[in-house]
Amino acid sequence: QVQLVESGGGSVQAVGSLRLSCVVSGYTVSRYCMGWFRQAPGKEREWVTSIDSDGSTTYADSVKGRFTISRNNAENTLYLQMNSLKSEDSAMYYCVATSWWSRLSRFNVRSENSYNYWGQGTQVTVSS
Repeated sequence: QVQLVESGGGSVQAVGSLRLSCVVSGYTVSRYCMGWFRQAPGKEREWVTSIDSDGSTTYADSVKGRFTISRNNAENTLYLQMNSLKSEDSAMYYCVATSWWSRLSRFNVRSENSYNYWGQGTQVTVSS
């Protein structure tokens, strides 16, 4: 059984930083693509970033240069380092994984349907 458990969310002031963690069980983080989505109240869920089996990464324009996705293969954990946070980054953040795709170029990374495993989410609130 695959489980994705996020942590690290919280409240922070604008321009501050947070690091989200996603501890994974029943799935090898380095084998397929993983990523992060977020959803703010009253808004649609949006893709944030993804990483593939080779370590290649891609980011939404809104977070490029501020967020960094990474993983620790030994700990089977995915991370999202968020710097220079803005109020518009406030959202529930979800860790996601796919067992269908190992390379970013092979699928639509922005589609929720591309990922078959989801965590419960961790809340990030950024105050200005």
